[in-house]
Amino acid sequence: MAAMRYAAAVGVLGMMVGCGGSGDSAAPGPARTVAPYGAWASPLSAARATAGALRLGQIAVDGDDVYWLEGRASEAGRNVLVRASAGAPPVDVSPRDFNVRTRVHEYGGAAYTVHQGTIYASNFADQKLYAFIAGQAPKALTPEGYFYAQCRVDVARKRLLCVREDHTKGDAQPPAALVAIPLGATAPAAGVVLASGADFYSDPVLSPDGTQLAWLQWDHPNMPWDGTSLFLADLDARGVPKAPVRVAGGPEESIFQPSWSPDGRLYFVSDRTGWWNLYRQQGSVSEPVHAMQAEFGKPQWVFGMTTYAFQSDNRLVVTWSEQGRWRMGLLNLEPRRLERLDLALDPLEALVSTSRAAYFVGGSPTEGPAITRVSYGGVEAEILRRSREDTLEAAYVSAPEAITFDSAGQETHAFYYAPVNPAFEAPAGTAPPLLVLSHGGPTGATDPVFDAEVQFWTTRGFAVIDVNYGGSTGYGRAYRKRLNGQWGIVDVRDAVNAAKHLVAAGKADPARLITRGGSAGGYTTLAALTFHDTFKAGASYYGISDLEVLAKDTHKFESRYMDSLVGPYPALQATYRERSPIHFVDKLNCALILLQGLDDKVVPPSQSQMMADAVRKKGLPVAYVTFEGEQHGFRKAENIVRALESELYFYGKVFGFTPADTLARVSIDNLRD
Repeated sequence: MAAMRYAAAVGVLGMMVGCGGSGDSAAPGPARTVAPYGAWASPLSAARATAGALRLGQIAVDGDDVYWLEGRASEAGRNVLVRASAGAPPVDVSPRDFNVRTRVHEYGGAAYTVHQGTIYASNFADQKLYAFIAGQAPKALTPEGYFYAQCRVDVARKRLLCVREDHTKGDAQPPAALVAIPLGATAPAAGVVLASGADFYSDPVLSPDGTQLAWLQWDHPNMPWDGTSLFLADLDARGVPKAPVRVAGGPEESIFQPSWSPDGRLYFVSDRTGWWNLYRQQGSVSEPVHAMQAEFGKPQWVFGMTTYAFQSDNRLVVTWSEQGRWRMGLLNLEPRRLERLDLALDPLEALVSTSRAAYFVGGSPTEGPAITRVSYGGVEAEILRRSREDTLEAAYVSAPEAITFDSAGQETHAFYYAPVNPAFEAPAGTAPPLLVLSHGGPTGATDPVFDAEVQFWTTRGFAVIDVNYGGSTGYGRAYRKRLNGQWGIVDVRDAVNAAKHLVAAGKADPARLITRGGSAGGYTTLAALTFHDTFKAGASYYGISDLEVLAKDTHKFESRYMDSLVGPYPALQATYRERSPIHFVDKLNCALILLQGLDDKVVPPSQSQMMADAVRKKGLPVAYVTFEGEQHGFRKAENIVRALESELYFYGKVFGFTPADTLARVSIDNLRD
């Protein structure tokens, strides 16, 4: 239920009520126009917020060349492989009809690897692996019916080591395995099985001398952040693992990113102390490398996530999360010392390293994600590619404020964005409408990096709070486990209390509190609207309304996820029904807009359709907006624009204000136009 991040918004009532003033948006300068919060004219249209935006990820270094993936909304969400060579501008290297994306675990990740100029990549259309050199036609290495991810080149044996899912029989639980695919075969081959029997595999890593293979595996009902096992095996003369041994992990310990140092030592991240920290395997013993009350790991929603890399045998570049913000440093092993790097951009993902520089996707509160290079010994970060070249003028940017608040006696975290627009101010004595965001996952986190969609709303006069509710990552295992058995309770409670906290501080009008989210965040939204009366409207992007339907109808990776979030099904069927908004629509008493991709396999469209039908039957204002060709998380520029504008139109009609934008009409049932 992880999904790309979306901002959300709330409209403004025709009659402004509440306490507080417009101090959050005040700024010195020319006289400003007085207009209600939410009705301000913004320079950031939905089209501008989306235009040219790229999803950046998976960096690889091959000699002097740097590669990365760009997800382009302007090309129907296609993932394009890009290469930057020394002294030359970045160029596309994957063919125009090729979408570098895998569906292993449905969410994919690590869809390509490159060695000495040859690229090995999964094509989304048929899920085959292909080999190609830039400018030449790809050659299929595998037959149809198999999905591949996280391939690594075994140079000595002329093969690829990959994670494989077998979809040849249409099984709802496709068997997983580690396989070796020969590179010299005359015909496509599915691969020789190296390890099988577990429900899931990831991170096959070959020792530098080619004699040992390590990998992660886990079984239902665990998710990788619950418990994984790190296995290590010697390879026989054929390159097949013999007598694999579990060296770390288990059902109650999450292992993340096993990696070999250049001198052949096995490193990994473990949360055995309650924090994802870095360890090194010494014979049969695992020793901590640098203990901190910080997170050096992440929830493995996709393959290929990296938070550390080697500069040399005894020096690593590491990233970690403290209080919801990611940091970077150089970790010297002899003697042990962590040197924190003060960078303008926080490291977010896709960290790789050479002996000379580190590469990563980085961002800041004023700049969106970018492919970034930091030279060791250097001072400034070099930007190789920005996720968006069009930058919002600084005077319009709402900077995130990290806040903590009490929620049922527990400290809870969030980022608050005040309404900001130097051309406008609100009438005296009014407080802004507040939009409460719930991130997807629900095992995930939000971060304080510039998001054009958040600014889309704050520049129009909306306040936004992005909540890292109990169950979020970045704050230790205990915080992450708050949601165990409590999904639909803790997350909803924290969203409600975030809104109440800002109302009490005079930063939000209680008559204009709105909640929204996507995927799992959509469920939190629907549950908050159904089981509480705090919010006055909501927006659900492909949100879950019936937990039973989800338990029966979702993909393998998440098919047992709710065992930990809610409890085993059908043993706790009553609990599933008690927490499903679809069965309690009679308690819902506010407007709702639902937005849904019709090709979504994670949260099927039937979920949103059922909720829309039920709300419509009750006589409440409801809009159901569907998108052909979209899956779980919208990727096409025109659809992202339409979704943002549909929300703005919906709130304008529901709350009786006229947006400054020219918007296409949205059909709203039970509301006079």
